[in-house]
Amino acid sequence: MSPTTRRVLQAVLYEVCAIAFVGPVLGWAFGKPAGSTFLLAVALSTIALCWNYVFNVLFERWESRQVVKGRNFARRLAHGTGFEGGLTVLLVPVMAFWLDITFLAAFLANLGLLAFFFLYAVGYTWAFDKVFGLPQSALDTR
Repeated sequence: MSPTTRRVLQAVLYEVCAIAFVGPVLGWAFGKPAGSTFLLAVALSTIALCWNYVFNVLFERWESRQVVKGRNFARRLAHGTGFEGGLTVLLVPVMAFWLDITFLAAFLANLGLLAFFFLYAVGYTWAFDKVFGLPQSALDTR
C-alpha cells in the first residue's frame, strides 16, 4: 500500500473509533446535549485527522533518517507523545470555546481524554502495523 493510502486509512479508522468514544463522554461529563457533543467530537476528530496526517509525515521523515530501523517500544512512545502533545495544543482552545468553559477546565478535560488516547494511540498503531505491516520508513532497506 502506498504511504499516502496507509496514512489516510490509519487516520480514518482511528478517528471513527474516537468519535464513538468522545461524543458520549463529553456529553456526560459536561451535561451538554448529545447532539452538541457529537458535533464537537466530529470537529475534534477532524482536527485530529488533519494533525494525524501531518504528524505522521513528519515522524516518518525523521524515522527514515534514523540508523536503527523498526519500531521498538521507545519509538512507539515517542510517536504517541509527539502526536498527543501537539493535539492537546490544538484542541484545548476548541473545547473551551465549544463547551463555554475556561481554558483550564478544557485543559483538564483534555488530560482525561489524553490519558485514554495516549494508550489508545500506542495500542492502535501497534495493532494497525500488525494487520497492515510496517511502513517503508520503519523497514531496513540495506
